[in-house]
Amino acid sequence: MRQVAFLVALLLATAAHAQTRVVVGSTGYFTPNVYAQSDAEGYVNGCQTYGCMGYYDYHTGELVPMLATSWESTDPVTWVFHLRHDVTWQDGTPVTADDVVHSHWRQMNDKLTRQVSNGKDVKTIEAVDPHTVRITTNEPIAPFLFAALDRLTIQSKHVYDQYGADLADREHPVGFGPYRIAQLVTGQRMVLEKNQASPFAIPTSPDQLIFQVMKEPEQRVTALLNGEIQIALYVPPHMIERIKASSTAHVALGTGIENNFLIMNPSIKPWDNKKLRQAVNHAIDKDAIIDSILDGLADRLDGPIGPGQYGYDPNLTPKYSYDPARAKALVKEAGFPDGVAVELYSTVNRYTDDKQTSEAIAAMLRAVGIKATLKTPEWAKYSADAEAGRIGFYYLGRGSVIDPSPFLSQYFETGVTTRTMYSNPELDKLLVQERATMQPEQRKIVLGRAMSLLNDDAPAAFLWRMRLIAGIANSIDFTPAGTVGVRGNDITFKH
Repeated sequence: MRQVAFLVALLLATAAHAQTRVVVGSTGYFTPNVYAQSDAEGYVNGCQTYGCMGYYDYHTGELVPMLATSWESTDPVTWVFHLRHDVTWQDGTPVTADDVVHSHWRQMNDKLTRQVSNGKDVKTIEAVDPHTVRITTNEPIAPFLFAALDRLTIQSKHVYDQYGADLADREHPVGFGPYRIAQLVTGQRMVLEKNQASPFAIPTSPDQLIFQVMKEPEQRVTALLNGEIQIALYVPPHMIERIKASSTAHVALGTGIENNFLIMNPSIKPWDNKKLRQAVNHAIDKDAIIDSILDGLADRLDGPIGPGQYGYDPNLTPKYSYDPARAKALVKEAGFPDGVAVELYSTVNRYTDDKQTSEAIAAMLRAVGIKATLKTPEWAKYSADAEAGRIGFYYLGRGSVIDPSPFLSQYFETGVTTRTMYSNPELDKLLVQERATMQPEQRKIVLGRAMSLLNDDAPAAFLWRMRLIAGIANSIDFTPAGTVGVRGNDITFKH
């Protein structure tokens, strides 16, 4: 009955506002609790519904003010943010500094939070007055602004105090962003409607923005070509020509900053063995996978980051070449003369051609004596097990890697996360040092040392950055950039 009611409502909306409705075919996993998500789509949608202090514009490469009009660092560990005076929640109450303080508290203390890494550097946060927030960090943090602005979804303190976390999220999702949450069915869809009272709403954006979960690429592309959706995310390279041949849709390519890699969790055997981890790096022919499976629409990674990302060094060492003979030798040196059996976990349709590339990787590993069996659980279980450190060897993507500092800390700094269970005191010291280095050129040198050490110790095999490939209906203009998140304000209609 709920499905029928939704379809009826959708048809009525279509009849009334056909020109102002956009449906996005997504692979996202939407939940009522925004702090329970830590992915690019989750942050974008949290910002355009509830609201945020500011956000990173991947088209311009700049941080854009939203609730915060301006900010300054008064000393190496103190940041002051000045908030707009004209912003209200959808229930008409003012948005104040107390809401910002509350939101940071929730980010750090919510029982389901997956965003602790974003706020871990905050020592104190206080409302100086209703429109001023002061944050002190535990130490000087050079890349702090991105986390404070783009990675903190702001929620209403008074709604939380009145209803509690669960009811506030599920039944009273009050925000100040350009859109409001009209419906959210976990694992199926999220329906957003323009918040006309928001100062951030713009006339040219869609009145209604629907994210429909479509796990299969074939389903998304077919729906696009049939006119059922207007944006198909994560289009595989082999389907590009099919869209190009259509008279109703086109392909939009964007520069991706989502890094794909394999994690090797040292707390789970045999991944406590450095030589075996290095063998994995030598066993994978990244160029062949990029050329054959990904149709050349990816940029090879020889370390944690690539060209265009802050601190990239093309001469970073060590650099792992495809060398199956060396990989075989390392497997034996690791103490496995007869090879070793492992399980390789892969997402399915979460990232572009993820299962296909993982199948190719597994075959390459088997060729050097690493007898990999592919495992493909559902995303909800996969994500939960990976974040809890219960998987030893798995494929993942990390979005929004502009400055690598948050990425490196989130996955490889001791005690920050259970995703990798990796610990290296020397790396920890370098990561603390780079965050405290405010001179850009000096900081890049320290980042280079940290990434070189990480490459050598090999708790991960860094693979590639996919170009963003989206199918777009000819009726709209939209170009993906940076992440697969879709901001309604970035969409315009053709006339």
